Amino acid sequence: MKRLFFIVGFLLSINISAQTDAENIRKIYTNSLTNGKSYEWLDHLSNKIGPRLSGSLGAERAVEYTKEELEKLGLDKVWLQPVMVPKWIRGLPEFAYIETLPGMTTHVNICALGGSVETPDGGVRAHVVEVQGIEELKALSPDKVKGKIVFFNRAMQADLIDTFEAYGGCADQRYAGAMEAGKLGAVGVIVRSLNLRLDDFPHTGSMTYGNLPVSQRIPSAAISTNHAELLSTMLALDPTITFFFKQNCKQMADVQSYNVIGQITGSEFPDEYIVVGGHLDSWDLGDGSHDDGAGVVQSMDVLRLLKESGIKPKRSIRVVLFMNEENGLRGGKKYAEIARSKNENHIFALESDSGGFTPRGFSFDCNDAVFDKVLGWQDLFKPYLIHYFEKGGSGADIGPLKSDNIVLAGLKPDSQRYFDYHHAATDVFSAVNKRELELGAATMASLVYLFDTYGTGTK
Repeated sequence: MKRLFFIVGFLLSINISAQTDAENIRKIYTNSLTNGKSYEWLDHLSNKIGPRLSGSLGAERAVEYTKEELEKLGLDKVWLQPVMVPKWIRGLPEFAYIETLPGMTTHVNICALGGSVETPDGGVRAHVVEVQGIEELKALSPDKVKGKIVFFNRAMQADLIDTFEAYGGCADQRYAGAMEAGKLGAVGVIVRSLNLRLDDFPHTGSMTYGNLPVSQRIPSAAISTNHAELLSTMLALDPTITFFFKQNCKQMADVQSYNVIGQITGSEFPDEYIVVGGHLDSWDLGDGSHDDGAGVVQSMDVLRLLKESGIKPKRSIRVVLFMNEENGLRGGKKYAEIARSKNENHIFALESDSGGFTPRGFSFDCNDAVFDKVLGWQDLFKPYLIHYFEKGGSGADIGPLKSDNIVLAGLKPDSQRYFDYHHAATDVFSAVNKRELELGAATMASLVYLFDTYGTGTK
């Protein structure tokens, strides 16, 4: 009889716990959709501050603004974590054209890739060799490349449902194309923008020269997808056409910036830390609303939503707004370095860096036992149409925290429109839907609530 009472009591406690979780998650979603702050914060970041490239005035103003807003939430602690970051400036707008005959030119839209060197004062004019990727370039003899502009024209694979997989399939030509072409004596590189649709907007992004000597470092720019199609067609008709481009970018000395951190101290396990975050820096063409203003304001709202919903965390929960994800990852590396130097026990970290679109779920970097626990929470998310729970990657900024004792996760919004805006002038506030943004914040807060309530059991 005692055993029967024990079993009934145990099952009853599970049911009560599940009911409480469902109620708390309902409160979180209700607060986000009826009284959210994420959209208001994003409006200020995007429209009052604008682009936030590392080392810029915009980045500095974003640090000040987000620190002030976190302080208004009445958190237990808010502080700035110094980090040295690169400072690259674009300079005057880029200019480019295709020349079919002397004096017969067609203007095309390009933008310098982040970290690229400038062109000579008179620009670069040369014949063009088109390739579909780095491997095809390497297969060419140096005499076919020397003195020419290399045109990388591999498109993102349109039949992949996961657009991030399509992005990863050709991002190497943007990142390392100039390094490999420089080794073969090319004088410049033009890269097809990483964008699934055809439009007139070039998309920037980071690139590297590796250990190339300065003499082999050549200017590198992205070209819009419409103009990549045009250039390819014109080359097919006449391989002797020339391409001209001029850009004025410069790499300056590193400057000091900051990660912005706010904390609610745990009531039972204050020395166990949960992190939620996004990156505060952005590229300079748009205002970085999707990448990653959305992740920043969603992460800020996670802590606010927990407080507004009357949830008192057991563990210490931090929002970390990382600086310099786009062209160096210095903020993420610095946060992990300081955490390890202090022997801080981080048990869970969640990142939002995939845009402010409708949330679908999460990807998890964890062991099978933790993942089984996560799968047990699926029913709690079904009312909100959150269904994607898969093992996989997490986020660039929380990646340096990786160890056997921490679970890493990334928010997975619907990604079909993300690369229309990614790193382009189209990444602006008007491209973000208020309700989608608020749903993402609530979804993140709900997962943080569950990990705080039940821990990870990784030890």
